[in-house]
Amino acid sequence: MVNKPSPSGEYAVGTFTHTIRTDRDEVLAPGTKRTVPVRVYYPVLKASVEGMSKIKYMSRDMANALKKSMHAPINYDKSDAAGDNFSDCYENAPKIEGMKFPPIMFNHGLASYREANSFLCLDLASHGYVVISVGHPYDASLTELDDGTKIELYKDTMKKQYEPFLPGAVSVLKLTNSKGTDKELADRMDVIQNKYCKYIMSRVGEWVKDTLCAVDYAKENLSDIIDFSNGIGATGHSLGGATAYMLCLDSSEFVCGANLDGALFGSNKGKILTKPFVQISCKANRNAETRPYVGHTKPVFGVLFNKMQHIGFSDMKHMIPLKMITGGLDADLMHGYVCRLHLELFDTYLKKVKDRPDITGCDMIKIKEYQPDIKEE
Repeated sequence: MVNKPSPSGEYAVGTFTHTIRTDRDEVLAPGTKRTVPVRVYYPVLKASVEGMSKIKYMSRDMANALKKSMHAPINYDKSDAAGDNFSDCYENAPKIEGMKFPPIMFNHGLASYREANSFLCLDLASHGYVVISVGHPYDASLTELDDGTKIELYKDTMKKQYEPFLPGAVSVLKLTNSKGTDKELADRMDVIQNKYCKYIMSRVGEWVKDTLCAVDYAKENLSDIIDFSNGIGATGHSLGGATAYMLCLDSSEFVCGANLDGALFGSNKGKILTKPFVQISCKANRNAETRPYVGHTKPVFGVLFNKMQHIGFSDMKHMIPLKMITGGLDADLMHGYVCRLHLELFDTYLKKVKDRPDITGCDMIKIKEYQPDIKEE
């Protein structure tokens, strides 16, 4: 675990976890109820954490789980012995009395983990946001609850991505290599998911429910640090990005969102996006992520990262030095752009301290602004 970027904002970051017990039946473990584990990142004064120890980045069990799900070559013992297994935040650090910050909900990817994009969450918190990262038991490589319970990835998750697997996978591959307008590509994606990906579509629905449970928890318990007056922001990686899109489509509480390279699974065809949105893609997946560009009343930004691979949009970019897995773009450059894209979006539409986002690219990053194609009623 080397080359971890430090939060760039004016605040240090405090953190804590909580396990929400719901009354929903757990679909993947019949006879049990759904749990929703969250990690909260919140701004704190730098002076207040002097002398405090930073929390561990991951447990040995998590490292072993990631080796299985992501083939991540993490040497836990070496990292721990070197003092490198830490996250740049402080458990239960003193809150800033009398100050509240806008909320952002983050969702990880399928077979990933709750802290998979901690570098982004930490940076956002350091700039004055409360970020709640939502875990999804049975859909994560490993879920660690506060009582010590550990929930492994549902055994059939990967093979149920496409049913039947081979024709489904081939159809998606053909889509990613095909040509067409954004609408044509989005409609092809919808045909594919309804034919082969009903399981994944159903998981997006569950993740939306998980996130709304976390919102309810925050309203009931975190009103001392969260300002809900301007609404809520949403973001996520992979299937978590698709979840962020669905939240912006279906919930009036969410005012803007971003998707980190998530294929747009979910019942979204024909729905009108009425919130500003940033769709971030790598070249390989762009064709499965065009739905936000079709039917919207607010600006939508399409961001295409060249030389990037899907898993590289998570913390793994800084941990797996293999270009074929995480992409060839410099990890710090990628991280800086991803953080800036999020801050421009949320500063404009959630904090409302800017008139419009200042989003520009470079040789490796192409950005296009899609103006509203539907008038507001």
